[in-house]
Amino acid sequence: MADNESSIGGFGWFLAGLGLGALVGVLYAPKSGRETRDELVARSLEARDRANQLYNQGLEQAGQYVQHGKETAGQYVDRGKEYYDKGRTQWSQYVDKGKDLVQTQAEAVAAAVDAGKEAYIKTSTSSDPLENS
Repeated sequence: MADNESSIGGFGWFLAGLGLGALVGVLYAPKSGRETRDELVARSLEARDRANQLYNQGLEQAGQYVQHGKETAGQYVDRGKEYYDKGRTQWSQYVDKGKDLVQTQAEAVAAAVDAGKEAYIKTSTSSDPLENS
């Protein structure tokens, strides 16, 4: 940013030197006062037109930079949305896998509890003290 500001300032000094040089050159020219004044006016108008042209070019270039920045930002936003959607999809998949795993483990625990109950019932009925007598 500092380089950009110094180049703008350098350009301003260049224009000032150019104008001053033109003024000195015209003042020392062997022409009449009227011719000199007419030439000063003509060169001033030319300098104004050139300055307006440079200003318009600067505006156009700034507009192009802004447009490019908007496009780049839009691309980053689109990429961010894609990554968000991808992450959300993966998260949903992991949640579903976790639910399935919990359901499978719950069924396995329930089956183990039922098997334990049946085994307990078998062992408790076969070792009934009344049957041994």
